[in-house]
Amino acid sequence: MIAGDNEIKLKAIAVLTGMRSGVGPEYVSSLCAEVTPSTFCVPVGAGPEEVARATLEQLSGPWSELVNGFMLAFEAVADAYDSEAGRQGAAQEVLQHVALELAAQRE
Repeated sequence: MIAGDNEIKLKAIAVLTGMRSGVGPEYVSSLCAEVTPSTFCVPVGAGPEEVARATLEQLSGPWSELVNGFMLAFEAVADAYDSEAGRQGAAQEVLQHVALELAAQRE
């Protein structure tokens, strides 16, 4: 059974909290398994494109809620960071720095 929307968001926040506490990558894999349907309903006689579309539609709900949970947690932490830094945009500067580091690693 797939968890409800709020439960999925809570799981995302739990992963972020756990990652900061040093849990291993299997914790994230476990979360993904918990929110991903174990079976999919597809039309009888469906072709590959229909099967793919039906599967994607059934995955999009729980995965969207998972992303929403990460975004909710990030917004709360970013707001707290901006408040602590005493100025708006401090969190965006951190993200820009991370993006620049990732871009440099790609080269």
